[in-house]
Amino acid sequence: LIAGIGAYIKAVQPDVRVIGVEPFEADAMFQSMAVGKRVSLESVGIFADGVAVREVGEYTMSVAQSTVDEVIRVSNDEICAALKDIFDDTRSIMEPAGALSVAGLKSYVAREEPRGEHLIAVLSGANMNFDRLRFVAERAELGESREAVFAVTIPERAGAFRDFCASIGRRVITEFNYRLSSRAEAHIFVGVATQSKTDAQDLAEQLNRKGYEAVDLSNNEIAKLHVRHMVGGRAPDVTNETLCRFEFPERPGALMQFLDRLGGRWNISLFHYRNHGADFGRVLVAFEVPESERDEFAAFLKILGYPHHPEPDNKAYSLFLS
Repeated sequence: LIAGIGAYIKAVQPDVRVIGVEPFEADAMFQSMAVGKRVSLESVGIFADGVAVREVGEYTMSVAQSTVDEVIRVSNDEICAALKDIFDDTRSIMEPAGALSVAGLKSYVAREEPRGEHLIAVLSGANMNFDRLRFVAERAELGESREAVFAVTIPERAGAFRDFCASIGRRVITEFNYRLSSRAEAHIFVGVATQSKTDAQDLAEQLNRKGYEAVDLSNNEIAKLHVRHMVGGRAPDVTNETLCRFEFPERPGALMQFLDRLGGRWNISLFHYRNHGADFGRVLVAFEVPESERDEFAAFLKILGYPHHPEPDNKAYSLFLS
């Protein structure tokens, strides 16, 4: 595609720059242009399967060398963000390879900060299946730097969750995963809405200044693809655990208000929350409640003010978490 467009554009208007875009995990043209000859990749990522090429064609390479000014590489998260941008603007759903040009255009603008120029992205390809949209929706905010995910170490004590949420202020928490692992400290996986990469860096520094050990995992593929879904498991130190599901209206500050209502009366041994854009947030929480305090805990749930559903005999919990 780029060889044909490049050849035509340079023949008609040679002063126009032609820029190609490839994923980092399928960058045969980028590598070939860098060394001046065709490079064969050992492996190719298939998220943007329309451009998942191990080696560029002989004639394509020859034409591209004389007509393409640059090749930009983008991440899968940036592609997902571009897919969302295109949908928001046009209500059209492209395939990942079809949205590459917009991802590259955004990367170019961020790098060059052009003024008074006409920038054109060619969209080509809408072979999208519904299952892939789930991944796109999960990663688009990260690709736009509108969400960052962190591993944060906090003290293992009652009220520590609330103190942590208070330390980040009115920011929207998009995800919160925790499972008790020791009595000394707790490791939580938390997602936070951000304005930019710089904003995420500032937040990490802010948390570290306040005494938390915070690590930004926004560029950690293992964390984003696997670990976020695996935080938990059985906790041998937990005693008298009581599991309950809660619902609360999804709005800024709602999670903090929920934690305020819970207070620090009983230790939280498990906490899972993910903002899915619905009207109501759904949280799974486990408390350590001694047998002697079960009636008091039941009364507390009744006056808490949130819809709740105790799960004393849940099979999934008993098999994987209890």
